[in-house]
Amino acid sequence: MSKVLHTVKVDRAFGDVVEGEAVVSEEGFSPRYDLDRWSGLISKPGHKLEGTQIRDKICFFPTAKGGIAAGWAYYDIKCKGIAPKALIFGVTNPVMVQGAIFANMTITEGWSREPREFVKTGDWVRVDPARGVIEVLERP
Repeated sequence: MSKVLHTVKVDRAFGDVVEGEAVVSEEGFSPRYDLDRWSGLISKPGHKLEGTQIRDKICFFPTAKGGIAAGWAYYDIKCKGIAPKALIFGVTNPVMVQGAIFANMTITEGWSREPREFVKTGDWVRVDPARGVIEVLERP
């Protein structure tokens, strides 16, 4: 088992325990408008993560953006095999949560401390929804 470097508690969580590489954003996220749903790349011009691949990543976003179309977009990207392993939001909305649950994607909302203070893109993290924690780990 990898050594835990940092731990953050989350307020709400759903899904399986997952481990993977972090992608950390300063901007919110919409799977419908920020993502190329054929490649898994952030494609919105001007987004600070433009060109970043999110497939199989643990994605940290301060907020969720979008409405009902964003909810079904999670199922779409999951079926295409380009979904992230987990979505970590500071604030999300019921449509995003429903979409993630329908797509069987790990999702969390709220945190005990700002992840950007200690999680960087490229770090290895574990999300454990049942325990309500996200752990930054030593690289395997």
